[in-house]
Amino acid sequence: MSRSTSRTLRLALVVATWSASLAFAAPQSSVAQKPSDSVLKDRIEYRLETSPIVDTYDLKVKVDAGSVWLTGTVATAAQKAEAALLAKIDGVSNVQNDVVVDKDVDRSLADRAKAGMTKTGEAITDGWITTKVKWFFVGEDLLKGSDINVDTNNHVVTLKGTVTSNAGRDRAIALAKRTSGVQRVVDQLTVVK
Repeated sequence: MSRSTSRTLRLALVVATWSASLAFAAPQSSVAQKPSDSVLKDRIEYRLETSPIVDTYDLKVKVDAGSVWLTGTVATAAQKAEAALLAKIDGVSNVQNDVVVDKDVDRSLADRAKAGMTKTGEAITDGWITTKVKWFFVGEDLLKGSDINVDTNNHVVTLKGTVTSNAGRDRAIALAKRTSGVQRVVDQLTVVK
């Protein structure tokens, strides 16, 4: 038997053995794994923090075995309903909406903002802004595959690096602009495809 024929037969034997092992392998489950409570909580918090309807309010999320509890205060019943809708994502079995409606909450939030504080009462520093903008970017689908550096100086955010599309660039700028305490955004992003 020639060397070439021998090599071909060995290769055929390896392929046949590999194919047979695949045929007898345990079937893969086609059912998607349910996200963990911490993943659900993070996704819901992201949706609440990036919603133009409820992002200014201090809403708390608790998740236990796929059940969600929302607490906090908003100004209108429509905002309370929006919070519940944002919490209803894949993997959530039910939402308990204990958010309180208080028409005076906007005044309290405005007073905090004037004092240079976040909606939760934290001081708005350059470091806080940078951390918050980066957190927004991590959860944004349009920014997957991007490499963005966020630098904040005197509440002015500079974005440098690359994004994969113009839509990604626009979204990065929009998220940075709506972060509490940001006075201006300098765009130095490059689109690479």
